[in-house]
Amino acid sequence: MANPPLIDIRGLCVGFRGRSGAMLPVLHGIDLQVCRGESIGIVGESGSGKSTLALAAMGYLKHGLQKISGEVIYDGADMFARSPSELAKIRGGQLGLIPQNSGQALTPTMRIGRQLDEALRLHCSLPEGAHSDRAIDLLTQVRLPDPAAILRRYPHELSGGQQQRVAIAMALAGEPDALLLDEPTTGLDVTTQAHILDLLRELARARNMAMVYVSHDLGVIARVCDRVQVLYAGETVLEGPVRAVLKSPDHPYARGLLASIPRLGDRSLPRALDGRPPAPGADRTGCVFAPRCALATDHCQTLHPPIITGEAGQATRCFYPEQTSEIDMTGSGAPLSCCAENSPLALSLNGVAIRYDRPGALARFMPARSRPPATVDDITLSLTLGETLGLVGESGSGKSTILKTIAGLLPPAEGTLTLGDGTALTPRVEQRRPDQLRRIQMVFQNPDESLNPRQSVANILGQPLRLYFGLKGRELRARAAELLETVRLGAHYLDRRPGQLSGGEKQRVAIARAFAATPEIVLCDEITSALDVSVQAAVLELLNDLKARHQSTFVFVSHDLTVVRALSDRVAVLYQGRLCEIGPAAAVYGAPSHPYTKVLLNAVLEPDPDHVPHLLTEDATELSPPACGCPFKHRCPVKIGRLCDTDTPPWQEATDGHAIRCHIPLQDLSKPDPV
Repeated sequence: MANPPLIDIRGLCVGFRGRSGAMLPVLHGIDLQVCRGESIGIVGESGSGKSTLALAAMGYLKHGLQKISGEVIYDGADMFARSPSELAKIRGGQLGLIPQNSGQALTPTMRIGRQLDEALRLHCSLPEGAHSDRAIDLLTQVRLPDPAAILRRYPHELSGGQQQRVAIAMALAGEPDALLLDEPTTGLDVTTQAHILDLLRELARARNMAMVYVSHDLGVIARVCDRVQVLYAGETVLEGPVRAVLKSPDHPYARGLLASIPRLGDRSLPRALDGRPPAPGADRTGCVFAPRCALATDHCQTLHPPIITGEAGQATRCFYPEQTSEIDMTGSGAPLSCCAENSPLALSLNGVAIRYDRPGALARFMPARSRPPATVDDITLSLTLGETLGLVGESGSGKSTILKTIAGLLPPAEGTLTLGDGTALTPRVEQRRPDQLRRIQMVFQNPDESLNPRQSVANILGQPLRLYFGLKGRELRARAAELLETVRLGAHYLDRRPGQLSGGEKQRVAIARAFAATPEIVLCDEITSALDVSVQAAVLELLNDLKARHQSTFVFVSHDLTVVRALSDRVAVLYQGRLCEIGPAAAVYGAPSHPYTKVLLNAVLEPDPDHVPHLLTEDATELSPPACGCPFKHRCPVKIGRLCDTDTPPWQEATDGHAIRCHIPLQDLSKPDPV
């Protein structure tokens, strides 16, 4: 590298002390150098040490972890040798962090405006009167609608994606020299993610800013990074230019990760890597990846491979990098289980409207037209047994709101919910009978908000097993261990607490808890967003298997349109709480008709540095739906005039249950992409 690195990590080993008193490493001799203006991506499965490495670059380790050896040099000095006052000046200012969980960055009892003002006072030299304008400018940069209104809100009044954008704005407030990004776009929809990534690329160039980008999403890495470093079980197994690593990686593990990614044009399950990484402290004789490697020989089992640098600039820890190209990178997972024809009804929603506003006594007597539009309105859907319905749309489109209403956490203002046997589903969860509670389970987007940090994994999984099936003692623990195996964790996780798990591991525990009740309907709210691509592929296989064996019905909410494509029988597209397109997955993805659906699909990232998403040149999201007309009218590239401003679009039936809500005739919508 021509310039001296701003971040220079040398031989870093980090570990924790086990029950026997021995030190168990989680990072093994990591080297990482990042220069100003350079972006490097850190990839690997959950538990590989990616987040630990990123936090160590700030001179910070989670509770229980210790630095065993090595140095973390930032701007010429070791971060672990600096005083607390020096670190306080650097963190949040010169060195910014965007955490994976926005809940860790936002204070729930403070309004957004006050939190941004605090960041600006601590890390900027702006005059006090300029803070408000700067805060609005930051929220505008991250594409939050109506920034002035956002500043007055509390974090719980924002969607998960909106919270994440606020966290990104706070990290950028100090105009850092280096930015550490730990899965910062996992909660963002595809259009916002693409715009945010472009913003980060522009800022990195304009400010000559160094970026360390931790992500499971190889499409994100392809879009923003210059180099990639692949970690496996706490050590570097591959490092090189992003183009070489993603086009033709020299390590079997990297090829396995690429094969685990679902593709937009292919409705099939991706192929998960066999096995799982070793636990900390496990025997590391030979190549650490050998038990899962298709190329492994006896030589690999006994000797630790050195780093070998190839012609394309890839440095790989493998004895046979030249044979890696023989490994197929295309997905070939289990056959997809399809919903049987004429399956009985599982659940129906009829004319459901949902409001967050709580009108006072006088407002109840006001005419309906004077009230703000409902957050979600006129939702009519029918779900059959064994069906998977994908709900897609940008942050704030009402996807999670609909799930909460089905779960009984948010009663509808209008409309009804009915189970397949004709029984009316009680609106509030506390009023539902135990059999209704068991039949409908929900997996939340953020496992930190659904897992009790004071309970062990065994206790968390044991609650539904005791409540619904009366299990106890050894039988309960054995069943809990089986559930962990289904989500690719082992029985050794039973005695751990959530704080001792990675983000992906916590999400897998939350999934296992939902499945413990053997539900008929599973509500999945971004359940794969925190998972690495290999575990994601395994979870998709698990959902597919449950669907085949138990005729389980899934309502699957995700910003990842490739995951929805791989798993769903039907797809419903939401914008501002209104349905705009619904139909079989093959029809919606193969021939999208609504202009908004085309905008979403055009923004999807691929794990290919040559892929460029097609975004609207002038695009701004909105905070609330309009009072009349088409909800997409302000952003639509093919708006046809006053009709779109004043009249609600009609439903137009295509074929095989494919319907579009738009004023433009179907024959015109099917013409070449207008965006």
